[in-house]
Amino acid sequence: MKMGENTATKNHLPPQAFSVSVDTDPQSDSKWFDDDGRPKRTGNVWTASAHIITAVIGSGVLSLAWAIGQLGWIAGPAVMLLFSFVTYYTSILLSACYRSGDPDNGKRNYTYMDAVRANLGGVKVKICGFVQYVNLFGVAIGYTIASSISMMAIKRSNCFHQSGGKDPCRMNANPYMIGFGIAEILLSQIPGFDQLHWLSLVAAVMSFTYSTIGLGLGIVGLLGAFGFWPLTVYFPVEMYISQKKIPKWSTRWLCLQILSVACLIITIAAAAGSIAGVIDDVKTIKPFKTSY
Repeated sequence: MKMGENTATKNHLPPQAFSVSVDTDPQSDSKWFDDDGRPKRTGNVWTASAHIITAVIGSGVLSLAWAIGQLGWIAGPAVMLLFSFVTYYTSILLSACYRSGDPDNGKRNYTYMDAVRANLGGVKVKICGFVQYVNLFGVAIGYTIASSISMMAIKRSNCFHQSGGKDPCRMNANPYMIGFGIAEILLSQIPGFDQLHWLSLVAAVMSFTYSTIGLGLGIVGLLGAFGFWPLTVYFPVEMYISQKKIPKWSTRWLCLQILSVACLIITIAAAAGSIAGVIDDVKTIKPFKTSY
């Protein structure tokens, strides 16, 4: 071999791969982060149960006494049990959509909108967002009205006791509505308010507390009817069908669609009744002039 060839050979040696490895302890990393790199979730059975109680015992319970009064002691509890089963079943369908793709290692969907976007996409994401925001807006109004009436009822009760029933104790609900609204605005500015550990427990206790209040609020019933079918039934069913790739017109697909359509019909009937009640209330109630 000539010197030139030897030099050329040396200058054209195949590149060598160099790797630098750092020993890490995956177990220590898993203590702080989930498998997707986000901070590790700290929830447990108790916090999950508190969230479920808060969600299930929602504003609709305020009109529960009126609903049972309309249906009677046989049909009323039967309907409650029926829809509790429907909610339980659709919750199972929704939980199956927590991860996209692989049920064990797929991408996590941290919000309801994330799940709809990953499984359905398109215009259905916008529809879901619209329904959620309208529901939140309406619930905020319903809670503001309910809280003002409750605070006013407490003050009137104290007034009656102090006066021995001689004072009519007429009051206006506007100051209580404004005060509760200001409190909502201030609390909504707290960063990470939804991550507070004690919040779930407080919300669950409050849910049990106001579930004993027998106030029939028409707006609350209407919101419950409006949000039940799309958020509790339709989207979970559609996402589950997409996630599990259930063939169209198969027995399972038909059963899920029948469940969705049946709940839609009941929702429309409930909404019609609630709208009729609201129309009757509007004839006698003047906005921002609630007083007793």
